[in-house]
Amino acid sequence: MLKESFNQYSFILDQTAKRVRQFAQSSFSHHGIDLTVDQWSVLKTLYEETDQTHRELATICGKDQPTMTRIIDLLLKKGYVVRVEHPSDRRCLLLHLTAEGKAKVEDLAPLVRDFRMKAWENLSQADFDHFTRILKTIYNNLETK
Repeated sequence: MLKESFNQYSFILDQTAKRVRQFAQSSFSHHGIDLTVDQWSVLKTLYEETDQTHRELATICGKDQPTMTRIIDLLLKKGYVVRVEHPSDRRCLLLHLTAEGKAKVEDLAPLVRDFRMKAWENLSQADFDHFTRILKTIYNNLETK
C-alpha cells in the first residue's frame, strides 16, 4: 500500500509546497512588500542568527551558493544587509542586518505570520503536531551524513 501511494503523496507534497510558496509571494506582492519569499527567508534568518557567513547562511536557508549570492546582492542594494569583517578570520566576511533590515523584519514579521496562518486554518493543534512529526521524519530519513 505504501509503495502504491508514494507517487500520490509525493505529488501532493510537491504541489502543496508550490502552492504555499505561490500564496506567500502573492501575499507579499498584494501588500506591496518589496521582497521575494527567498529574500524574506534570508532576512529573517539573519535576524534570528546574526552575523553569518555566506556559506553558513546558504546552508541554513537550504540554498545553493549562486542563488544565495543573487539574494544577498539584492539585499545589499536595498540596504538591508552589509558585509562586515569576520572577527577571527580576515579571509571571511560576515553578513549583518542593517538597522533598516532589522526594522523591516520587525515590521513585516506579524504580517508574514498572518500569511502563513492561512495554510493552517481549519486544522487543530493535534493535526499540526501530527503533520510536523511526519515532516520531521521524512526530513530526517533524507538527511545526508
